[in-house]
Amino acid sequence: MTKPQILSTSTRRPPAAGTLIFDACHAGVVLRAVLFVELVSGVALLFLAASPAEWLQQLAMLTGGVLPATLAWLLAACSLKRVLQAARVPLQVCAGVVLGALAGLLACALLAYVTGSSEPRWLASAASGALLSALLVAALVLRAHARAPAATTARLAELQARIRPHFLFNSLNSAIALVREEPAKAETLLEDLSELFRHALLEQGDSASLAEEVQLARHYLAIEQIRFGERMQLAWKLDERAGSARVPPLLLQPLVENAVKHGVEPSPLAALIEVRTQRRGARVLITITNSLPPRAHALGPAAPGHGIALNNVRARLKLLHDVECDFSAGAQGGRYQVRIGLPAV
Repeated sequence: MTKPQILSTSTRRPPAAGTLIFDACHAGVVLRAVLFVELVSGVALLFLAASPAEWLQQLAMLTGGVLPATLAWLLAACSLKRVLQAARVPLQVCAGVVLGALAGLLACALLAYVTGSSEPRWLASAASGALLSALLVAALVLRAHARAPAATTARLAELQARIRPHFLFNSLNSAIALVREEPAKAETLLEDLSELFRHALLEQGDSASLAEEVQLARHYLAIEQIRFGERMQLAWKLDERAGSARVPPLLLQPLVENAVKHGVEPSPLAALIEVRTQRRGARVLITITNSLPPRAHALGPAAPGHGIALNNVRARLKLLHDVECDFSAGAQGGRYQVRIGLPAV
Protein backbone atom coordinates (compact mmCIF):
# COMPACT_ATOMS: atom_id res chain seq x y z
CA MET A 1 0.00 0.00 0.00
CA THR A 2 1.39 3.37 -0.91
CA LYS A 3 1.83 5.97 1.77
CA PRO A 4 -0.42 9.01 1.71
CA GLN A 5 1.13 11.85 -0.19
CA ILE A 6 0.70 14.17 2.78
CA LEU A 7 3.35 12.28 4.74
CA SER A 8 6.03 13.23 2.24
CA THR A 9 5.53 16.97 2.44
CA SER A 10 7.63 17.64 5.53
CA THR A 11 10.55 18.91 3.46
CA ARG A 12 10.54 22.67 3.24
CA ARG A 13 9.87 23.92 -0.25
CA PRO A 14 10.10 27.47 -1.55
CA PRO A 15 6.86 29.10 -2.61
CA ALA A 16 6.06 28.25 -6.22
CA ALA A 17 4.32 30.26 -8.90
CA GLY A 18 0.84 31.13 -7.79
CA THR A 19 1.99 31.98 -4.25
CA LEU A 20 2.20 35.68 -3.44
CA ILE A 21 5.21 36.19 -1.18
CA PHE A 22 4.37 39.76 -0.18
CA ASP A 23 0.73 40.70 0.06
CA ALA A 24 0.79 44.50 0.33
CA CYS A 25 -3.01 44.53 0.63
CA HIS A 26 -2.63 43.00 4.08
CA ALA A 27 -3.01 45.40 7.01
CA GLY A 28 -0.19 43.69 8.90
CA VAL A 29 2.22 44.19 6.00
CA VAL A 30 1.27 47.87 5.69
CA LEU A 31 1.84 48.45 9.39
CA ARG A 32 5.18 46.65 9.46
CA ALA A 33 6.43 48.36 6.30
CA VAL A 34 5.67 51.84 7.61
CA LEU A 35 7.19 51.14 11.03
CA PHE A 36 10.27 49.52 9.49
CA VAL A 37 10.99 52.44 7.14
CA GLU A 38 10.39 54.99 9.91
CA LEU A 39 12.70 53.07 12.26
CA VAL A 40 15.51 52.92 9.70
CA SER A 41 15.08 56.63 8.92
CA GLY A 42 15.19 57.54 12.59
CA VAL A 43 18.35 55.51 13.23
CA ALA A 44 20.09 56.94 10.15
CA LEU A 45 19.37 60.50 11.29
CA LEU A 46 21.05 59.84 14.62
CA PHE A 47 24.37 60.10 12.77
CA LEU A 48 23.49 63.54 11.38
CA ALA A 49 21.57 65.36 14.10
CA ALA A 50 23.54 67.30 16.72
CA SER A 51 20.70 67.43 19.26
CA PRO A 52 17.40 65.69 20.00
CA ALA A 53 15.48 68.73 18.78
CA GLU A 54 17.39 68.74 15.50
CA TRP A 55 16.84 64.98 15.14
CA LEU A 56 13.12 65.38 15.62
CA GLN A 57 12.98 68.23 13.11
CA GLN A 58 14.92 66.27 10.49
CA LEU A 59 12.83 63.16 11.10
CA ALA A 60 9.63 65.11 10.56
CA MET A 61 10.98 66.52 7.31
CA LEU A 62 12.26 63.15 6.12
CA THR A 63 8.93 61.51 6.98
CA GLY A 64 7.22 63.99 4.65
CA GLY A 65 9.03 62.32 1.76
CA VAL A 66 9.54 58.77 3.01
CA LEU A 67 6.01 58.06 4.22
CA PRO A 68 4.22 58.94 0.94
CA ALA A 69 6.84 56.96 -0.97
CA THR A 70 6.33 53.93 1.27
CA LEU A 71 2.57 54.13 0.86
CA ALA A 72 3.03 54.47 -2.91
CA TRP A 73 5.15 51.28 -2.88
CA LEU A 74 2.44 49.46 -0.94
CA LEU A 75 -0.31 50.77 -3.23
CA ALA A 76 1.57 49.73 -6.37
CA ALA A 77 2.33 46.27 -4.98
CA CYS A 78 -1.31 45.85 -3.93
CA SER A 79 -2.57 46.94 -7.37
CA LEU A 80 -0.23 44.44 -9.06
CA LYS A 81 -1.19 41.63 -6.69
CA ARG A 82 -2.72 39.34 -9.31
CA VAL A 83 0.10 39.96 -11.78
CA LEU A 84 2.74 39.23 -9.16
CA GLN A 85 0.94 36.12 -7.95
CA ALA A 86 1.18 34.59 -11.42
CA ALA A 87 4.96 35.15 -11.49
CA ARG A 88 7.65 33.03 -9.93
CA VAL A 89 9.35 34.03 -6.71
CA PRO A 90 12.52 35.56 -8.27
CA LEU A 91 10.39 37.80 -10.49
CA GLN A 92 8.29 38.84 -7.51
CA VAL A 93 11.44 39.77 -5.59
CA CYS A 94 12.80 41.76 -8.54
CA ALA A 95 9.48 43.56 -8.90
CA GLY A 96 9.53 44.49 -5.22
CA VAL A 97 13.09 45.85 -5.46
CA VAL A 98 12.34 47.84 -8.63
CA LEU A 99 9.24 49.32 -7.02
CA GLY A 100 11.40 50.20 -4.02
CA ALA A 101 13.88 52.05 -6.23
CA LEU A 102 11.05 54.00 -7.84
CA ALA A 103 9.65 54.78 -4.39
CA GLY A 104 13.09 56.07 -3.38
CA LEU A 105 13.11 58.40 -6.38
CA LEU A 106 9.64 59.63 -5.43
CA ALA A 107 10.81 60.36 -1.89
CA CYS A 108 13.81 62.25 -3.24
CA ALA A 109 11.60 64.35 -5.52
CA LEU A 110 9.24 65.21 -2.66
CA LEU A 111 12.09 66.17 -0.33
CA ALA A 112 13.74 68.25 -3.05
CA TYR A 113 10.47 70.10 -3.60
CA VAL A 114 9.95 70.73 0.13
CA THR A 115 13.52 71.76 0.92
CA GLY A 116 14.21 73.53 -2.39
CA SER A 117 17.39 71.50 -2.90
CA SER A 118 19.10 72.10 -6.22
CA GLU A 119 21.10 68.88 -6.10
CA PRO A 120 18.83 65.96 -5.20
CA ARG A 121 20.57 62.68 -4.37
CA TRP A 122 18.78 60.61 -6.98
CA LEU A 123 21.14 57.64 -7.03
CA ALA A 124 21.42 57.39 -3.24
CA SER A 125 17.65 57.64 -2.86
CA ALA A 126 16.98 54.95 -5.46
CA ALA A 127 19.58 52.65 -3.88
CA SER A 128 18.14 53.24 -0.40
CA GLY A 129 14.62 52.49 -1.60
CA ALA A 130 15.76 49.32 -3.34
CA LEU A 131 17.66 48.14 -0.27
CA LEU A 132 14.79 48.79 2.14
CA SER A 133 12.29 47.07 -0.12
CA ALA A 134 14.66 44.11 -0.56
CA LEU A 135 14.89 43.71 3.22
CA LEU A 136 11.12 43.94 3.55
CA VAL A 137 10.53 41.40 0.77
CA ALA A 138 13.10 39.06 2.34
CA ALA A 139 11.22 39.18 5.64
CA LEU A 140 7.96 38.42 3.84
CA VAL A 141 9.55 35.53 1.94
CA LEU A 142 10.55 34.01 5.29
CA ARG A 143 6.96 34.46 6.45
CA ALA A 144 5.71 32.70 3.31
CA HIS A 145 8.13 29.83 4.01
CA ALA A 146 6.69 29.56 7.51
CA ARG A 147 3.20 28.88 6.17
CA ALA A 148 4.00 25.50 4.60
CA PRO A 149 5.57 23.77 7.63
CA ALA A 150 2.82 25.08 9.90
CA ALA A 151 0.08 23.83 7.60
CA THR A 152 1.83 20.49 7.08
CA THR A 153 2.29 19.99 10.82
CA ALA A 154 -1.35 20.78 11.38
CA ARG A 155 -2.50 18.30 8.72
CA LEU A 156 -0.30 15.56 10.14
CA ALA A 157 -1.52 16.24 13.67
CA GLU A 158 -5.15 16.17 12.59
CA LEU A 159 -4.62 13.03 10.50
CA GLN A 160 -3.17 11.31 13.56
CA ALA A 161 -6.06 12.58 15.67
CA ARG A 162 -8.64 11.23 13.28
CA ILE A 163 -7.11 7.79 12.99
CA ARG A 164 -6.44 7.34 16.68
CA PRO A 165 -7.41 3.76 17.52
CA HIS A 166 -10.16 4.62 20.00
CA PHE A 167 -11.92 6.99 17.62
CA LEU A 168 -11.62 4.64 14.64
CA PHE A 169 -12.65 1.53 16.61
CA ASN A 170 -15.53 3.30 18.32
CA SER A 171 -16.81 4.51 14.96
CA LEU A 172 -16.53 1.08 13.37
CA ASN A 173 -18.13 -0.62 16.37
CA SER A 174 -21.01 1.83 16.20
CA ALA A 175 -21.44 1.06 12.51
CA ILE A 176 -21.38 -2.72 13.16
CA ALA A 177 -23.99 -2.35 15.89
CA LEU A 178 -26.25 -0.41 13.53
CA VAL A 179 -25.88 -2.61 10.45
CA ARG A 180 -28.75 -4.96 11.29
CA GLU A 181 -31.09 -2.68 13.24
CA GLU A 182 -30.59 0.63 11.40
CA PRO A 183 -28.64 0.03 8.17
CA ALA A 184 -29.40 3.52 6.85
CA LYS A 185 -27.81 5.11 9.92
CA ALA A 186 -24.81 2.79 9.66
CA GLU A 187 -24.35 3.80 6.03
CA THR A 188 -24.48 7.47 7.01
CA LEU A 189 -21.86 6.92 9.71
CA LEU A 190 -19.49 5.21 7.29
CA GLU A 191 -20.00 7.99 4.75
CA ASP A 192 -19.11 10.58 7.39
CA LEU A 193 -16.04 8.58 8.41
CA SER A 194 -15.00 8.23 4.77
CA GLU A 195 -15.37 11.98 4.26
CA LEU A 196 -13.13 12.69 7.25
CA PHE A 197 -10.39 10.43 5.91
CA ARG A 198 -10.74 11.80 2.39
CA HIS A 199 -10.33 15.34 3.65
CA ALA A 200 -7.39 14.40 5.88
CA LEU A 201 -5.49 12.79 3.01
CA LEU A 202 -6.33 15.51 0.50
CA GLU A 203 -3.58 18.00 -0.28
CA GLN A 204 -4.81 21.35 1.04
CA GLY A 205 -3.98 24.89 0.00
CA ASP A 206 -3.14 27.78 2.29
CA SER A 207 -6.80 28.38 3.13
CA ALA A 208 -10.31 26.98 2.87
CA SER A 209 -13.73 28.56 3.06
CA LEU A 210 -15.48 28.65 6.40
CA ALA A 211 -18.44 26.83 4.83
CA GLU A 212 -16.17 23.88 3.93
CA GLU A 213 -14.76 23.74 7.45
CA VAL A 214 -18.25 23.81 8.95
CA GLN A 215 -19.25 20.87 6.74
CA LEU A 216 -16.20 18.90 7.88
CA ALA A 217 -17.07 19.62 11.52
CA ARG A 218 -20.60 18.35 10.82
CA HIS A 219 -19.21 15.01 9.59
CA TYR A 220 -17.10 14.61 12.72
CA LEU A 221 -19.88 15.55 15.14
CA ALA A 222 -22.37 13.33 13.30
CA ILE A 223 -20.16 10.33 14.07
CA GLU A 224 -19.79 11.32 17.71
CA GLN A 225 -23.55 11.95 17.93
CA ILE A 226 -24.21 8.29 17.15
CA ARG A 227 -21.73 7.21 19.82
CA PHE A 228 -23.02 9.44 22.61
CA GLY A 229 -26.66 9.63 21.59
CA GLU A 230 -28.79 11.92 23.73
CA ARG A 231 -25.82 12.78 25.95
CA MET A 232 -24.55 15.09 23.19
CA GLN A 233 -26.78 17.94 22.06
CA LEU A 234 -25.77 20.04 19.08
CA ALA A 235 -26.79 23.59 18.22
CA TRP A 236 -25.81 25.08 14.86
CA LYS A 237 -26.34 28.82 14.47
CA LEU A 238 -24.81 29.60 11.10
CA ASP A 239 -24.82 32.80 9.09
CA GLU A 240 -24.64 31.99 5.38
CA ARG A 241 -23.01 35.37 4.73
CA ALA A 242 -19.99 34.25 6.77
CA GLY A 243 -19.40 31.08 4.75
CA SER A 244 -17.05 32.69 2.22
CA ALA A 245 -14.50 33.81 4.82
CA ARG A 246 -11.09 32.22 4.39
CA VAL A 247 -9.66 30.18 7.24
CA PRO A 248 -6.71 27.80 7.63
CA PRO A 249 -7.55 24.23 6.58
CA LEU A 250 -8.64 21.94 9.42
CA LEU A 251 -9.49 24.86 11.69
CA LEU A 252 -12.79 23.83 13.27
CA GLN A 253 -12.37 20.06 13.57
CA PRO A 254 -9.78 20.09 16.40
CA LEU A 255 -11.88 22.67 18.25
CA VAL A 256 -15.07 20.61 18.13
CA GLU A 257 -13.02 17.53 19.00
CA ASN A 258 -11.84 19.35 22.14
CA ALA A 259 -15.46 20.22 22.90
CA VAL A 260 -16.40 16.54 22.75
CA LYS A 261 -13.39 15.40 24.75
CA HIS A 262 -13.72 17.92 27.59
CA GLY A 263 -17.46 18.62 27.52
CA VAL A 264 -19.26 15.42 26.52
CA GLU A 265 -17.01 12.46 27.41
CA PRO A 266 -16.61 13.21 31.15
CA SER A 267 -20.27 14.14 31.68
CA PRO A 268 -23.02 11.60 32.49
CA LEU A 269 -25.57 14.35 31.86
CA ALA A 270 -26.65 15.90 28.60
CA ALA A 271 -23.90 18.18 27.28
CA LEU A 272 -24.34 20.96 24.74
CA ILE A 273 -22.00 21.93 21.91
CA GLU A 274 -22.87 25.10 20.06
CA VAL A 275 -21.21 26.25 16.82
CA ARG A 276 -22.05 29.79 15.77
CA THR A 277 -20.88 31.88 12.81
CA GLN A 278 -21.89 35.47 12.31
CA ARG A 279 -20.98 38.22 9.90
CA ARG A 280 -20.78 41.74 11.28
CA GLY A 281 -19.87 44.21 8.57
CA ALA A 282 -16.38 43.40 7.35
CA ARG A 283 -15.76 40.89 10.17
CA VAL A 284 -16.76 37.27 10.76
CA LEU A 285 -17.13 35.90 14.26
CA ILE A 286 -16.83 32.18 15.02
CA THR A 287 -17.68 30.82 18.45
CA ILE A 288 -17.56 27.21 19.61
CA THR A 289 -19.07 26.67 23.05
CA ASN A 290 -19.41 23.52 25.11
CA SER A 291 -20.91 22.95 28.54
CA LEU A 292 -18.57 21.66 31.24
CA PRO A 293 -19.64 18.78 33.50
CA PRO A 294 -20.26 19.67 37.15
CA ARG A 295 -17.45 18.23 39.24
CA ALA A 296 -19.92 16.35 41.41
CA HIS A 297 -21.29 14.49 38.39
CA ALA A 298 -18.17 14.11 36.27
CA LEU A 299 -17.19 10.58 35.21
CA GLY A 300 -13.85 10.66 36.99
CA PRO A 301 -11.37 13.56 37.15
CA ALA A 302 -11.21 15.63 34.00
CA ALA A 303 -7.99 15.19 32.07
CA PRO A 304 -6.25 18.55 31.81
CA GLY A 305 -5.59 19.66 28.27
CA HIS A 306 -2.17 20.66 26.99
CA GLY A 307 -3.46 23.47 24.78
CA ILE A 308 -1.74 22.03 21.70
CA ALA A 309 -4.81 22.27 19.47
CA LEU A 310 -5.58 25.82 20.62
CA ASN A 311 -1.99 26.97 20.14
CA ASN A 312 -1.91 25.40 16.70
CA VAL A 313 -5.13 27.13 15.65
CA ARG A 314 -3.92 30.46 17.03
CA ALA A 315 -0.58 30.21 15.19
CA ARG A 316 -2.15 29.30 11.84
CA LEU A 317 -4.69 32.11 12.12
CA LYS A 318 -1.84 34.56 12.68
CA LEU A 319 0.00 33.22 9.64
CA LEU A 320 -3.05 33.63 7.43
CA HIS A 321 -4.58 36.86 8.75
CA ASP A 322 -1.80 38.38 10.86
CA VAL A 323 -3.03 41.38 12.90
CA GLU A 324 -6.50 41.21 11.33
CA CYS A 325 -7.58 38.20 13.40
CA ASP A 326 -8.20 37.71 17.09
CA PHE A 327 -8.46 34.51 19.12
CA SER A 328 -9.59 33.89 22.67
CA ALA A 329 -10.50 30.80 24.68
CA GLY A 330 -11.54 30.23 28.25
CA ALA A 331 -14.07 28.86 30.73
CA GLN A 332 -16.75 30.96 32.32
CA GLY A 333 -19.97 30.09 34.12
CA GLY A 334 -19.78 26.34 33.52
CA ARG A 335 -19.10 26.73 29.81
CA TYR A 336 -15.96 26.79 27.70
CA GLN A 337 -15.89 29.05 24.67
CA VAL A 338 -13.47 29.56 21.80
CA ARG A 339 -13.98 32.84 19.96
CA ILE A 340 -12.37 33.75 16.62
CA GLY A 341 -12.66 37.01 14.73
CA LEU A 342 -11.30 37.43 11.20
CA PRO A 343 -11.88 39.39 7.97
CA ALA A 344 -15.00 38.53 6.01
CA VAL A 345 -13.11 38.80 2.71
